[in-house]
Amino acid sequence: MAIKDTAVEWTVTGTTTPFTGAKTSVRTDRVVMPDGSTVSRDYQVHPGSVAVLALDDADRVLVLHQYRHPVRQKLWEIPAGLLDVPGENPLHAAQRELYEEAHVKAEDWRVLTDVYTTPGGSDEAVRIFFARGLSEVDGERFEVSEEEADMELARVPLDELVRGVLAGELHNNCLVVGVLALTAARAGGGLDALRPAEAPWPARPFGA
Repeated sequence: MAIKDTAVEWTVTGTTTPFTGAKTSVRTDRVVMPDGSTVSRDYQVHPGSVAVLALDDADRVLVLHQYRHPVRQKLWEIPAGLLDVPGENPLHAAQRELYEEAHVKAEDWRVLTDVYTTPGGSDEAVRIFFARGLSEVDGERFEVSEEEADMELARVPLDELVRGVLAGELHNNCLVVGVLALTAARAGGGLDALRPAEAPWPARPFGA
């Protein structure tokens, strides 16, 4: 049996938006269940995100140490950010985030994996890219603010990150999924078998 997620949409009889924030909102849908009953489902409406697992020639992953207020922790993460405008090309967004957060560019880009972060309560979709052939960007660094002003940048061996994930010491979802997916890709068809950087993304369709 082929194991593959499928697009299905149950009937929605009504929708309200009780909260609208600067970047996301909360929506309440009245959804018809298979038995004919109708229930309310609250969820976050999210523009979508991209993340970058950037690997250097020494097999180290570029990571950031950043404060995340909702969980009251400083988490080790890979560079990531929101899709700024509807239909934005996710590769362009990923290249922007790698530059802004790490002042780095990459020669080779592939799609590592696509995920829904918390599909029980949010429609956020994230495309995680794999990037290699890293080099520093010429010129001044991008000026950061707020939490990013306190951000620490490091390059950590991939094996050390895998160990930290399995030991329960690293918790950021994009980092966890990214390092394990990269490890699986190496053990399987190899990195050259990853999807091209411009591969279709049904969760967040985009133009050129």
